[in-house]
Amino acid sequence: MTAGGPLLVVDTATTRALVVLGDPDGAPRSERTWVAGYRHGEELLVRIEVLLRDESVATTDLGGLVVGTGPGAFTGLRVGIATVKALAHALRIPVVGVSTGEALLAAAGGGQRVLVQPAGPNDRVLTRAGTAPRILPGGEEPDLGPDETLVAVDLDDRAPVDAVAAGLAAHDALGSALLRAGATRLAAGDVDDLATLAPEYVTLPRGVRAAPAGDGVELSGTASEARTAR
Repeated sequence: MTAGGPLLVVDTATTRALVVLGDPDGAPRSERTWVAGYRHGEELLVRIEVLLRDESVATTDLGGLVVGTGPGAFTGLRVGIATVKALAHALRIPVVGVSTGEALLAAAGGGQRVLVQPAGPNDRVLTRAGTAPRILPGGEEPDLGPDETLVAVDLDDRAPVDAVAAGLAAHDALGSALLRAGATRLAAGDVDDLATLAPEYVTLPRGVRAAPAGDGVELSGTASEARTAR
């Protein structure tokens, strides 16, 4: 760890993963994004290594880590947060989790905007700034106020064209929004505990059920004995 060293941002909450290197004051240095689909684990570490190498930054130079916590798909979030937790533990550097949903809304311009993301094949998840995400069941449309506009991410065929365009623009600015939010918290000493840092799961895969608060995610069926830290 280098006091005042650069910050590394990771987000795997959407189908477009990203890694960003920035300064402690929240100014971005370099960003990499790629279409990960639902295969985040296949490329994340390599992308981090390439970004740091291209910027001539060693892992030991890093001063802190920022990770998007969702909402998002189970596998992508699990890969991103587990990777950042492992780095934080190995390097003994602070980490903060930032809501990807809140960061997307900020990246979209804030104000009266409502974010929708996929939650399985039919449902969607709706996020308003300052409120907990909620599931929007399939067939139900967002109840928008007169001044609210829709921002849709990963919903190319399930949302209005203008909302999808707004979502693409918001994602283009997501890395910077996460970096700014994370840098502000790190500067204030508002860091997360690795033991309690957890993703905002929207849906769980078949065979996985949410465990009680403070526990892990327990797999049912033949894997009922296994637990994975959230």
